[in-house]
Amino acid sequence: MPRVKNGYTSRRRRKKVLKLARGYFGSKHSLYRTAKQQVMKSLMYAYRDRRQKKRDFRKLWITRINAAARINGLSYSNLIHGLKVAGVDINRKMLADLAVNDKTGFAQLATVAKEKLNA
Repeated sequence: MPRVKNGYTSRRRRKKVLKLARGYFGSKHSLYRTAKQQVMKSLMYAYRDRRQKKRDFRKLWITRINAAARINGLSYSNLIHGLKVAGVDINRKMLADLAVNDKTGFAQLATVAKEKLNA
């Protein structure tokens, strides 16, 4: 029985890795061994950063809300607490969008929060 060397399958596997490695610097885009190592590392980074992206956006939203809240004479925590006591159910993404694009709408929410805190 003839010996099978997996030429077609191996070539396809290597081409797939080298296609994923396009654009990498130096030998990482052309040599199979280094390309494979870098592709594995890049896929790990991609997996990790899909989760970190959610954290980063939440951090950005909180920073924007805090800046707008301080303009309206509140701290971030007082604003969030006041809105919760007032029964205003709005998430941080929408609050941050209001803080950037609709300053009067955000100011109205801030006055609602202030009233509930003082009451």
